[in-house]
Amino acid sequence: MYFIDKSSKIPLHIQLYNEVKKEIIHSLKVGDKLQSIRKVSSLYNLSKTSVESAYSQLVAEGYVDSYPKSGYFITDTNFQGFENEVIVTDEKKEEKEEYLYDFLHARLEKSSFPLKIWKRISHKVIDDSLDFGSYSEPQGEYSLREEITKYLMSSRGVKCNASQVVICNGFGDSIALLIRLLNKKYDTLAIENPGYHVAQKAFEISGYNIKRIPVDDNGINIDQLKKSNAQLVYITPSHQFPTGVTMPIANRIKLLEWAKKNDSMILEDDYDSELNYDNRPIPSLQGLDRNQKVVYIGTFSKSLSPALRVSYIVIPKFLLQNLNSTFESKVSLFTQKTLEGFMKEGHWERHLKKIRTLYKKKYHLMKKMLTSELGDTMKIVNQGGGLCININPTVDFDFEKFKKLAKENKINLCFAKERVGGDWDAFMMGFGGLKEEEIDPAIKLFSSLWKKCIKTAL
Repeated sequence: MYFIDKSSKIPLHIQLYNEVKKEIIHSLKVGDKLQSIRKVSSLYNLSKTSVESAYSQLVAEGYVDSYPKSGYFITDTNFQGFENEVIVTDEKKEEKEEYLYDFLHARLEKSSFPLKIWKRISHKVIDDSLDFGSYSEPQGEYSLREEITKYLMSSRGVKCNASQVVICNGFGDSIALLIRLLNKKYDTLAIENPGYHVAQKAFEISGYNIKRIPVDDNGINIDQLKKSNAQLVYITPSHQFPTGVTMPIANRIKLLEWAKKNDSMILEDDYDSELNYDNRPIPSLQGLDRNQKVVYIGTFSKSLSPALRVSYIVIPKFLLQNLNSTFESKVSLFTQKTLEGFMKEGHWERHLKKIRTLYKKKYHLMKKMLTSELGDTMKIVNQGGGLCININPTVDFDFEKFKKLAKENKINLCFAKERVGGDWDAFMMGFGGLKEEEIDPAIKLFSSLWKKCIKTAL
C-alpha cells in the first residue's frame, strides 16, 4: 500500500515515484511485475498521467523496464546497500550513502568519462541545423548509425550497413525490441548456464520457454544445445558472462552451421568485447555469418558510460520488415548527435585506446594484489578481460560472515550467483569503478576480512 498525501506540496507523481521506488528497493526482486497503470490510477484515485510520469521516471533511472503489452518489471539493479537511498521531493534530494570501496562489476571510474570533450561537442551540435520541432528518425539518426557501422566493420568485423542498425535505450530496450521483431516465430530460448539472467527474464516475461545450456571451456556446449530442440539462442561468445571464456573459431562455425541447418537464430551479445587485456578479441560471430542467422547486440555502457543509456542492435535485412511505424528510438536527439560528433571526430577510438590502457593496468594490479594477499586460499576463475576478476576460496569459508563484515566496513560486493542464478558462484571483484591508487588499500582491507572468514579445522 502506498501513502499518497493529496494535501502535500509535493506533486502526486513524485510521491508515487518515491513510494514505488521504496517498495522496489526493500520488498521486490528482479522480474517482479508492478501493478498496471490503470490499477494504480483506480486504487489511489490518481490520473493516468501521474502514474505514467512516476513509472517513466523509474524506467529512466533503470529501476524497471517496460515491455509492450506486458507491463513494467523490476530490472537487474544492484540494490545492496540502498537502505539510505535518495527520496525525491520537489525542492531537493539528499545524497545516498557512499561505499568506502565499491567492487561492483559493471561500474566505470567517474574520471574515465571524457567530460570536457563531451561538453564541447554537445555545445557544438546545438545549432540551427537541429530540428527540435520534429521527431527524430525512428531507428535513430542515420548519421550516427553510419558512424557505428564504420566502427563495427573495422573493429569487430561486423558486416552491415547503416539501415540495419537500430539505436536503443539500453540493453533492456534492445531485448524488448528483439522480442517484438521475432514476433513469436520461436517459443523457446536457449541461454548459457551460467549466463546473463536479465536476458532470460525478459524472454520469460514474454512467454518463452527457457533452456539453460551448460558452458564449458569453449563457451556454450553445442551438443547440449542441439539436444534442447531450441531454435533461438542468446550467447556472449567474445567474453562469456560471467565465466569469461571465449568461444573459439571452430565452435563459432559449428554454431553457425547449427543455425543454418535448423533455421535458427543466434542473438550475439558482444559483451565486454572492447576490454580484452591478454589477446586481440576474436572478430564477431555475426561477421562469419553468411545466412542472416545472427542478430548483433552492442552497447556503450561498459566502455563509455552506462548513464547515457545508448545501445544498438544490428538486425538481418529480412527482419527489417518487422520494424513497424510504432517503433521510435527512445534515445534523445541531443545525445545521439553528441555521440555522433564524438565518433566522427575520432574521439571514440582514442577513448577506447585510453581506457584499455587504464583498465588493463588496474586489472593487472588487482590480480597481483589478490594473489599476493590471499595466496593459495583463493583461485582466480575468470580473467583476461572485462571490468572484474572472479575469485573463489579454496578453503572452508564462511560466506555469510564475510557479507556481514563487508557491510560493516562499507564494502560493496557482487556475487555471481546473485547476478546469474543457478549454482555457479564467485566473488565478482570489479575494478572498473576504483581509482588506481585505491586498489592497494581496497584489497588489503578485503584480505583482512577474508582471513577472518576462513574456517579453521577442529
